[in-house]
Amino acid sequence: LLAADRWAGAYHLAGYAVECGLKSCILSHLERTGMLFKDRSYLKSLADCWTHDLDRLVGIAGLTAELGIACGANQILDGYWAIAKDWNETSRYEQKTRPEAEELLEAITNDPNGVLPWIRRHW
Repeated sequence: LLAADRWAGAYHLAGYAVECGLKSCILSHLERTGMLFKDRSYLKSLADCWTHDLDRLVGIAGLTAELGIACGANQILDGYWAIAKDWNETSRYEQKTRPEAEELLEAITNDPNGVLPWIRRHW
């Protein structure tokens, strides 16, 4: 989409990639911990998985502490997370510039410091 000068679409779909990755982490967390059967209150928080809020999805996946540690140890990841977490599903209604789309894509895809490489280690 970037190559086709579709900056708003590139921005929007890049954020959805992070959302989908975090939802994969939620499924992995469920399988790994059996949390669904260990903590009845988790079922209520699991209902929030319909959200598009990336911070909330990190919490549901049980990754808040790990993300905090990773961001504390890696200032580049911390900066990239600060960019990525501000994405939201309503961006599809917003015009985005090329620099905005490129910045979000870099924050998400940078190897090894991007958000998606970090997420991949947890799904």
